[in-house]
Parts: sequence; structure tokens; C-alpha cells
Amino acid sequence: MSSNDSELHIFLFPYLARGHMIPMVDMAKLLSSRGIKITIVTTPINSISISNSIKISKSFSASKIHLLILKFPSAEVGLPDGCENLDFVISPAMIPKFISALNLLQTPFEEAVMEHHPHCIIADMFFPWANDVAAKLGIPRLNFHGSCFFSFCASEFVRIHQPYNHVSSETEPFLIPCLPRDITFTKMKLPEFMRENVKNYLSEFIEKAIESESKCYGVVMNSFYELEAEYADCYRNVFGRKAWHIGPLSLCNKETEEKAWRGNESSINEQECLKWLDSKKSNSVVYVCFGSIANFNFEQLKEIASGLEACGKNFIWVVRKVKGEEEKGEDHEEWLPKGFEQRGKKRG
Repeated sequence: MSSNDSELHIFLFPYLARGHMIPMVDMAKLLSSRGIKITIVTTPINSISISNSIKISKSFSASKIHLLILKFPSAEVGLPDGCENLDFVISPAMIPKFISALNLLQTPFEEAVMEHHPHCIIADMFFPWANDVAAKLGIPRLNFHGSCFFSFCASEFVRIHQPYNHVSSETEPFLIPCLPRDITFTKMKLPEFMRENVKNYLSEFIEKAIESESKCYGVVMNSFYELEAEYADCYRNVFGRKAWHIGPLSLCNKETEEKAWRGNESSINEQECLKWLDSKKSNSVVYVCFGSIANFNFEQLKEIASGLEACGKNFIWVVRKVKGEEEKGEDHEEWLPKGFEQRGKKRG
């Protein structure tokens, strides 16, 4: 798989979390459709879902996409075997171990780059050390963001200028500086390490990612200019960095089957779900999902359920199933309000 002068070869290295992997695999599909050779770097467990997503697609040539699998150092950091994705990180104590394991991937990643000689590396922003590898080997490295220019600019301006230090309470609004429009926020909504001004593994992890952004060749964003022109311009003008908006990447999936295979397998059949949606009026269904990382306790889940019931709208509510919860005997009936399913069976 060595690169040659006649074929452009790009390494893609998605962060090991579902919401980061899905858009990067979509990017691989788009780039391969332009005749570019793509190598997706990942780990054994994550390679399964990536491979399935690639195989099921009918919109491009899968022969241009290759997987390069690195051993994930679970045992070396004290994680259970197979804990290679944030989906499987089920307690706060596991997070620093997971981050340590990600850092241990630097050496095998560097060896892979030296062996295959890609022309470019596009790595998730949470692999800051990919900059060091790229610089050492003389290869341009681009940062990938699965979100948008607005969220990056807003969070960076809050981090840099610390306007939350000038309010008298956690609920008093403050203006986020430097944005093209007036956007207010409250201290209560900030991460705990920022509110309390403490240094911990999470703050250091984010600081390294932000620092690496200033040193990379440029940024690729899963957004489009028409959506947030002011903030795309703000990013370029304030930070002085090269940036490309190439989204929404999800549009590369044309068929229903392609879209359905992009994430974790659902507990409900997609055809059953689509049939139910088709029975409802347009724009009448509320979709509630907090992603594959967020964890809620039973009381919080009850609050969400009560809110959905009180709103009186049709809804689809996606609840993360934690690996191993079946073995613990945990059941959704334990946290749902009594009679919730019976009362809402026609609405959600």
C-alpha cells in the first residue's frame, strides 16, 4: 500500500468514539469517490463497524479504502479487554486510562506512517501527537472537527478571555467576546474544570488538543459555509488558520441501508421505525438523543421521560445501553415513570 507519485494517498485517523468515527468514515467515502486512496487507521474492535459501513455502501468504490489496524493497549493501562471505544468507558475512573491508551498509540502510528508513506494525514483533533509524527516525517497534518466553526470559536473565546470570572453567580449571563453576534452563556453550563479553575486530566487533554490546532497545516470541518458564514470567516480571521468546510458529510450516504449501518445497532428494526414515522404528520416528531457518550442516572432519565410525556408530542427517544447492564439485571422499567409506556405507546 505504499504511496506513489501517480496516486494521492491519505491517512485518516478518527478518534475512537462513535460520533467522531462516523463522519470520518463518510469523509473516506467522499474522498475515495474522487479517486483518492484512503487508509483508515483504527483498532480491532472499531474496525468491525467501520468495515461494515464501507461494505454496505453502494455510492462509491470500496476498493479505494483500506483499514490499517493498530493493537489497542488495554492491558497496559488497566482497561478491560476490548475496551477500545468511549462507548465502553462506563465510569469516570476509566477515562484517564482510556486517554493514556490513546497516547500509547503514537509509536505504532508513527511506524505505520513510515511504512506506508501517505501524502497527508487527517487526524481527529484529540490526537495532538499526530502533529509530532507528521512534522518528524515531513507530512502535512490536518485536524478534523466533527462539529462546526461556531462551537469552536465560542468555546475558544470563553477559554481565552474567561468572561465567566466577571459574573456574580453561576446563573448570571455573560457575553461571549469576539463573536460576530451577541451570544450569552452562563457559568453553570461550563465544564466543571473550567468553572472551578482546576487542572486535571480532562483540562490537560483539551489544552493539548487546542495547542496542536495552532501547529497543524489546517483544519477540516464537518460543516458548510452557507450555514455559518460569519463564524467560518471569524475562525479564519481571528486564528489565522487554513480551514475547509466539507459537510454535511452524511450526505454521501444515498440509500436508507447505508444510513442505518453508520452507527451502533439499534434495539428496534429500522424498517419498523420508518413505518412508524411514515404514519405521522410531517414535522410532528421530536427526536431526543444525547449521543453515545453521555450517561444519565435513573432520576435524570425519569425527568426526561416526564418532559416527553408532558409535551404531548410524538417522539423518538434514543437511550444509550451501557455494555453489561443486562448482566446486572438493570431494566428500563426501573427508571421509567409508572405507566409511561402504556400511556405513550401511540406517541413514541
